Amino acid sequence: MADERTVEAILDAVAACAPEIRTALPGRRVESGETNPSGELRLAADEYADELIQDRLAEIDGIGAYASEEDEEIVDLGTGLSVAVDPLDGSSNLKPNNTMGTIVGIYDAALPASGRELVGAAYVLYGPITTMAAAVGASVTEYVIREGEREAVEEGLTLPEEPSIYGFGGRVPDWTDAFTEYAREIESDESLRLRYGGAMIGDVNQVLTYGGVFAYPALESAPNGKLRLQYEGNPIGYIVEAAGGASSDGERSLLDVEPTALHQRVPVHVGSSDLIDRLEARLG
Repeated sequence: MADERTVEAILDAVAACAPEIRTALPGRRVESGETNPSGELRLAADEYADELIQDRLAEIDGIGAYASEEDEEIVDLGTGLSVAVDPLDGSSNLKPNNTMGTIVGIYDAALPASGRELVGAAYVLYGPITTMAAAVGASVTEYVIREGEREAVEEGLTLPEEPSIYGFGGRVPDWTDAFTEYAREIESDESLRLRYGGAMIGDVNQVLTYGGVFAYPALESAPNGKLRLQYEGNPIGYIVEAAGGASSDGERSLLDVEPTALHQRVPVHVGSSDLIDRLEARLG
């Protein structure tokens, strides 16, 4: 395995950035006038978080490349691991003051890379409490971030055996027929409750907490969905699988999707294994 000290140093650096990003949000709710490589309008907060994280990671020995959802090109930082970052997932939630987060994938390979090349992944959640869920190897730890430091609150985190929530993204009329059938099946299960907030990272965190399923599926107008493989699909799939759950693009684990471009999109379905198995049976 790659140098675990470098992986931990990356997680420490991201944790140290969290309170600074959170403090900077109130004054950066406006659009910057620029778009990211996926054509989405960037907020001043997106740019601030991106620049801050890049600067902090550049100070760490053992990182070879930095890639951000907000930037077209990979930044060369030397020799070592590659880090792919969504600096502010759900930044459109900033205006109404809803949940957002930061997602980090740490690859022992040049980007774009397969999820099987991940050696660590994490997300920071800017909720009422600032927390981090981090997977290194096959273990997930939840931390509370206090003054930029990680404090472990639960090690060996796993999804509950009995799932209880679900959340699906995309416009319902734009869902495929197969996914619509799956969604109706899930909705008819009285043991599951709808929980969808519109920021992927918050919805995934609920699945990790309560068990269930989150999906941003393929759409009729967007067969590859909305979310990005390098920055969102792979890291989140890695974390959920390490917690005993499953991930899928509709046919296979997200970690097995062939990487073809730095900003490629992918349908994302993650959650309790049984619910993902049922999804693949419907979509297959």
